[in-house]
Amino acid sequence: MGLKKVLPLMELEKSLGVRSSFNFVAADYAIDSSIHSAIRKNRFETGVHGIHHNHRMYRSESAFQRHTLRINRVLKEWGSVGFRSPVMFHNLEWIRHLNILYDASTFDTDPFEPQSDGMRTIFPFLVQADHAREGYVELPYTLPQDHALFVVLQEKSPAIWKKKLDWIAEQGGMALMNVHPDYIALDDEQPVTDQYPVGYYREFLSYIRETYSDQYWNALPGEMADFWMKNCTGTEVLSQHHRDTLDGRKHVCMPTYSFYESDNRVRRYAESLVREGHSVDIVCLRAEGQPAKEILKGVHVFRIQRRTKNEAHQLTYLFKLALFLVSSSTFLAFHHLRRRYDLIHVHNIPDFEVFAAFIPKLLGCKVILDIHDIVPELFCSKFESKENSFLFRLLCFVEKISIGFADHVIVANDIWYKKVTRRNRCLKKSSVILNYPDPNIFSNHGENKGDNNGKQVFIFPGSLNHHQGVDLAVEAFARIANRLPNAEFHIYGSGPDKALLMELIAQKDLGEKIQMKPTVPLDQIPGIMKKATCGVVPKRADNFGNQAFSTKIFEFMALGIPVIVSDTEIDRYYFDDSLVLFFKSGNVVDLAEKMILISENEALRAQLQANSREFIKDHSWDKKQSKYLELVNKLTNKELHG
Repeated sequence: MGLKKVLPLMELEKSLGVRSSFNFVAADYAIDSSIHSAIRKNRFETGVHGIHHNHRMYRSESAFQRHTLRINRVLKEWGSVGFRSPVMFHNLEWIRHLNILYDASTFDTDPFEPQSDGMRTIFPFLVQADHAREGYVELPYTLPQDHALFVVLQEKSPAIWKKKLDWIAEQGGMALMNVHPDYIALDDEQPVTDQYPVGYYREFLSYIRETYSDQYWNALPGEMADFWMKNCTGTEVLSQHHRDTLDGRKHVCMPTYSFYESDNRVRRYAESLVREGHSVDIVCLRAEGQPAKEILKGVHVFRIQRRTKNEAHQLTYLFKLALFLVSSSTFLAFHHLRRRYDLIHVHNIPDFEVFAAFIPKLLGCKVILDIHDIVPELFCSKFESKENSFLFRLLCFVEKISIGFADHVIVANDIWYKKVTRRNRCLKKSSVILNYPDPNIFSNHGENKGDNNGKQVFIFPGSLNHHQGVDLAVEAFARIANRLPNAEFHIYGSGPDKALLMELIAQKDLGEKIQMKPTVPLDQIPGIMKKATCGVVPKRADNFGNQAFSTKIFEFMALGIPVIVSDTEIDRYYFDDSLVLFFKSGNVVDLAEKMILISENEALRAQLQANSREFIKDHSWDKKQSKYLELVNKLTNKELHG
């Protein structure tokens, strides 16, 4: 009966961003090969739950050894690295006979088990090797089994799971639970005596996601054991079988001179790879109060350099970039020698950061250079240099040799793609990937829009640089502030123009109507954006801004918010008047008129929202991520399921 529920439960877990291991008894029932195929395809894990569901293998060590031959054969056939004893019996010395990376046959404490000798720990631990047998990692269960809670104790909610999880989280421990499909009544089933509603399990998984977003690593047991073996014991004892089984994973590192938690482009790549079961390290900047290392949604984040965005001079900025190059080069060389990255995906700025991968590339690692911003044009805009200047020519040279070093180049939009490939002759090894919104973050479902206490709110969330034109939006709003007494303009972000904007707002005496807000975490900004009446993307049409794609337009569309957009070359390339409300770039009067129009015309707002909803269905990361996954597959020549 439980076999029929494996696939529905797998889909439930996937919908809530969870992956788990399914453990099967090898000989008591026939397991259709399609179940194993579905588990592998979706990057879940399979474990062996004994040959028969009884305790006979523990009658004596010789009896256990007889079972060992069959269990090891099944482990190899299934491509499994983990074992869980039937009925939770265990003998950790005997289990070393099995060809496993981990065992999960114990618990931290549970008086309802036949062997009530809890391990009294909420952390994995190593069962050491001896002269004849390999060691393995023991993963004790730290949450009560569902049978004990809902069948034996007749609990009517997952409250105990939640309470224990909260305590484990406070201790920084491992939350591991054992759930049986047999005891779960799906939504279309009426629970019988020894079953409980699937809603209890769904509620608990939703609680994890909502309460601990960005604070936990949803690791498969094999991933946890591999991590523990390598990083927490200082021991390398993985057998070739374990390595071959785990080698379906890719080891990817992404250096980026940015703050990872707010860089949505880098996060999309990393989290997509992790969801596919792969290992991702991020090497990035560190803000005040952040730890040097942590795990966010399964991504290992290493913050190797502090940064305050206060670079007023070219040399100051260049020095910090060079320092990051040295630090990240050292990190990549050391970690590649330890674990051998399959791919290093480098994110500009700067382009020359790609040379941080010099040692790994010499040793066979593939390298991607991801051009978020086209550097020669950006720096000339930032420091007011001309395209015939020495700086521009120098940056074009750096771009050329950086692209030459990389195995593949990703460019952030089609116009830049044409420019980059034309001046560097790299068409054959280049592709375009836009900043598509992640529907896991930017979605029009869930939280309802607020009414802002009757206020109409215009909003700009993003970096406060000159080319973004936020000062133009302030000037435009100042013109209409009296005409729209219930309107406010909220600006979220930081950057070199922040002080100038605050001074401009003070000069206009609009401190109550125009509110400067601090930068907020990426996962929180959608809730803020949803409450807005209209988004504003007021970029200048200078050499850089005219061709720099703003991902905020996509994000507003995904959230169902109409948006006023500067008619730059890049935005006219991707959008038309049915999707956004354009104003003439740099024209404060026209922007003010468009603010009034969208504020007073409810039908226009509704039409833009409806058209955007249809457009974004085919322009979101879940629809487009396969292009990136296929590229990774092509470069590394290993199977990757998309």
